[in-house]
Amino acid sequence: MENFRLYFSWGWTHIISWDAMDHLLFLLALTAIYTYQDRKQLLILITAFTIGHSLTLALSVANCIDVNKAWVEFLIPVTIIGAGVFNLIWLDQKTWLKSGKYLLTMAFGLIHGLGFASVIQMTLMETDQVFIPLLYFNLGIEVGQLAVVMLMVLISEMAIRHIGISKINWVRLLSGAAIVGGLYFAIDRSPF
Repeated sequence: MENFRLYFSWGWTHIISWDAMDHLLFLLALTAIYTYQDRKQLLILITAFTIGHSLTLALSVANCIDVNKAWVEFLIPVTIIGAGVFNLIWLDQKTWLKSGKYLLTMAFGLIHGLGFASVIQMTLMETDQVFIPLLYFNLGIEVGQLAVVMLMVLISEMAIRHIGISKINWVRLLSGAAIVGGLYFAIDRSPF
């Protein structure tokens, strides 16, 4: 049980902390167009992201792939910018879905999985068991991610339904904020 708490808390902390601002900005950009009514589409989208990051997280920890960490840290904000720009170009959710948002989100998840791997990879190399700690870490990431997504959807609902901000303006505001944050991180982490 102690191992569960340790690895779960690492995963949770990797999402629920100010140090994880890049991942939080990505979730902001990813969920900006969704409200509670869209929960089924949002669940599918989050599942696509989970599949992507779980795959590269597992492959990276198993030493099946090795990618330059500087490039991974640069590409993570590029995914934020990409998600935000897509929101601004296609403000209509149905167009987004037709344009392959799920596959794109899964591809973005592949990049984020490599970022998650850098957090836990060294620790797992020191232990005989990899699968169970990796599972616990991933569960921590997922629970943290779902908590963030639920909070964002709740805030969106309040802004649109109770404050009276139009959905289009709300999406523009959130996407613009994510793009600005992504640009900051991309410039700061540029490997060029």
